[in-house]
Amino acid sequence: MQIITHFLSPVVNPNDIGPKPSRFGDVTWQSSFDSSRVWAQKQKFVTAGTEASCPNSGAIDCLLLQVIGSDEGPAGGRLLTKTTFIQRLNTNGGSAPATGCLVTGDVGKQVLVPYSADYFFFRNDQ
Repeated sequence: MQIITHFLSPVVNPNDIGPKPSRFGDVTWQSSFDSSRVWAQKQKFVTAGTEASCPNSGAIDCLLLQVIGSDEGPAGGRLLTKTTFIQRLNTNGGSAPATGCLVTGDVGKQVLVPYSADYFFFRNDQ
């Protein structure tokens, strides 16, 4: 069962209520239970392979992300809306390929590189 969807989020729909102005590189998580969403941006990172929480050399960095916006789901769902920070730890894969971008014909090409990671969601209790 999928409990959350995670994606890179340059907000392209002008009616979308994400953070404005949208910035390439921010990310979104959306709950599969109530459709609530949060947007986050990188605050700090740990290079993969340098600490026990991010042990796999050559993988994408582990991150601390700060939430910069949230939205209730269409039926008022608020599962993710109180999130303040998200951590990405224990990453595997996801690093840029060693080849490509060497010739003019590579300009503008994109490649998706699969990865896995553990994500932890935190909130301030008030």
